[in-house]
Amino acid sequence: MNVVPPTSASLIAALAGVLPNGGVLTEDEDLARYSRDWSGDHVGRPLAVARPSSVEEMSALMRHCHAQRIPVVPQGGLTGLVGAAVAADFGEVVISLERMNRIRSISPIDFAMVVEAGCILEDAKRAAEQSDCLLPITFGAQGSCRIGGNVATNAGGFNVLRYGMTRDLVLGLEVVLADGRIWNGLKVLRKDNRGYDLKQIFIGSEGTLGIVTAAALKLFPKPTQTETALVGLRSVEDAMALYARARRDCSDLLTAFELILRGGIEIAMREGADFPDPLTRAYPVYVLIEISAGGLIDLSAMLLGFLDRVTDLVEDGIVASTRAQAERLWLYREIMVERQGRGGRYLRTDVSVPISKLADFVAGALAALERSCPEALAVTYGHVGDGNIHLNVVPPESMAPAAVERLFEQAEAEIFAVVDRYGGSISAEHGIGRVKQKAFLERIDPVTLDIAAGIKQAFDPRHILSNGRILATRADHGL
Repeated sequence: MNVVPPTSASLIAALAGVLPNGGVLTEDEDLARYSRDWSGDHVGRPLAVARPSSVEEMSALMRHCHAQRIPVVPQGGLTGLVGAAVAADFGEVVISLERMNRIRSISPIDFAMVVEAGCILEDAKRAAEQSDCLLPITFGAQGSCRIGGNVATNAGGFNVLRYGMTRDLVLGLEVVLADGRIWNGLKVLRKDNRGYDLKQIFIGSEGTLGIVTAAALKLFPKPTQTETALVGLRSVEDAMALYARARRDCSDLLTAFELILRGGIEIAMREGADFPDPLTRAYPVYVLIEISAGGLIDLSAMLLGFLDRVTDLVEDGIVASTRAQAERLWLYREIMVERQGRGGRYLRTDVSVPISKLADFVAGALAALERSCPEALAVTYGHVGDGNIHLNVVPPESMAPAAVERLFEQAEAEIFAVVDRYGGSISAEHGIGRVKQKAFLERIDPVTLDIAAGIKQAFDPRHILSNGRILATRADHGL
């Protein structure tokens, strides 16, 4: 039989019985804020919103949903960009993690913290700082996104170059399975070679295999020094040569190396007089460099010495002399991302290629877009050190909605074709969800698909967890 969500008042009341004290929301005005993600592009009204406040309540809720074959979708801060956490049109129950938001422990000796899945990332980072530690996951949505979503999507961000993806920062997990069982893999061990590393199965699974309720995360010593520079270059090829030299000269102190093409700087400049052209003249390519360290290292001398040695590549640049100036330089990067859509929809791509092929990819993708979609604005920026480029496409302001959809379909196909040419990935950090599912399934090999489907079947045989994300929607076969 098909997965059919309950619609009767009795079944909704049963959910409320599992989660007392306002744990279940059903009124339209209450459901509104759980029905649309940050982008505004993905909308879905849930049948109800369940808000457990403990792992025990989450376990009871999932036991009930499993027994009644109620489809559910876990939801964090709704900052994802692939439609994974918004309710599908077959009437899912949203499970919000917002009430499971405690920081359970911080150990500056273990350099680890245990945080519940509903904790906002910025709150977790601030708590780590109070213990003189650093939680390095960093990106623009950190004031809204939640730890569970970071784990479920294997979030990336600005600091992947130095610290890795979320996957590299997770020491242990607590997960509620589809049938309500609790898998307690919460540990802060750095070395544990006892068989399968089950936590890695859940990281990046986008809520399709289990619901992360808490995570043990690696911390690092809090840097006492940070140096930031914005430089102008002639080409992406020069930016890649600069990156290779920065990796050697600045070693593991290189925290961020962000590529921004001129169009992105011009988007930020539209904010007004507070955002003038940052350098003495316009350059085709800009790189935002950040290094950080503690201890007795003279970080300023390191950065200035490095820039003195790369004048054959760097045409011009500015080094922040204060933290406020550094934050101002980062604002160009952040405002560019916020304003690139001109107030309307735009195509977001999040791709990766081998770092050595990044310049070729950018040239090839931009040339393909110019040939097939000359009326569109291509906005290019990315995290050079991990081969991750965001090449977004903004339609003309007067374009009709149907034409916009055709433009997006054509532009995405062109970009993905160049990604395929260089052996890259159509999703570097955003995930698959529903938005990238078709392109993902077109590219997956049969053996990988068979293994993935087998894992899904083993963890969620009734297909009630985030059904239709990553893999195609499946019916309940009465198992």
